[in-house]
Amino acid sequence: MLQISEQQVLDLLPMGECIERMRACFASLGRGEAVNVPRRRLFLPTGTVMHQLMGAWGGYLGTKIYVTNVKKGALNFHVLLYSADTAEPLALIEANHLGQIRTGAASGAATALLAPASVEKVALIGTGFQAWTQLEAVLAVRPAQRVSVFSRKSDHRTSFAAKATAAFGVPVSAAESAAECVRGAQVVITATYAKEPVLEDAWVEAGAHVNASGSNQAGRREIPTELVKRAALIAVDSLEQAKTEAGDLLLAVPESEWGSLPLTELGKIADAAEYTRPDGITIFESLGLGVQDVAAAALVYEKLKR
Repeated sequence: MLQISEQQVLDLLPMGECIERMRACFASLGRGEAVNVPRRRLFLPTGTVMHQLMGAWGGYLGTKIYVTNVKKGALNFHVLLYSADTAEPLALIEANHLGQIRTGAASGAATALLAPASVEKVALIGTGFQAWTQLEAVLAVRPAQRVSVFSRKSDHRTSFAAKATAAFGVPVSAAESAAECVRGAQVVITATYAKEPVLEDAWVEAGAHVNASGSNQAGRREIPTELVKRAALIAVDSLEQAKTEAGDLLLAVPESEWGSLPLTELGKIADAAEYTRPDGITIFESLGLGVQDVAAAALVYEKLKR
């Protein structure tokens, strides 16, 4: 069994290839060929939580396990990858960066399918661990003329903007407010740990696409009820998992009333022979799936085996 390090993941999982792998993974889910088991959590009174995701895709199956602590944050991500044909263990992968890259790549795949064809401005709220690859993925599929970024701490957003400008070759500016950041953007990214909405519905222009990537718990949300209800299309990575984790939707409309929403799984769109983007706002509610981890881990494994 291979032992794969964080550095090897960084070397072997470029964003462009991971976006293509995520789109293939979504399409497989849409055809019913891939399997995903929603996240399970083990809560302890110490404030420590163990999280587990499982999935099977393309001849592989696997699980990702990680722990979080109320004082120390998320720690020790690992993926165990197996052969679906023989059950042979193939790799133990350090997966902090694998999760970061595949989460961005999932939003990249969604943006390629759902965003307007022409993007002048991208807005990013959040400058934490996940924000970087969210922006990287969006710019990989929708080159923009400019990017605006906002977070609560001015030094964080200023530093992020300078580094992103140098890395991505597009002007990235630090906005003084969330409203300034979002207004006029054709793609809006939220990548925060917020419990309450970080933007207002009125700031989001008609026809924009929103990647809501920060909330995967029923009691947390980044986008407001009004925006959810105004959307022309809402795509989730998994409807089953959304029913327990999609705080952006659950806090806007009870799950029993989701039939009133223009809601679908992204895999149905990714697998469609033809797809026409609807007029109006589109939203991708990204929760993070075990099958995505398996698909990304398999790409790293395949490269090392070659």
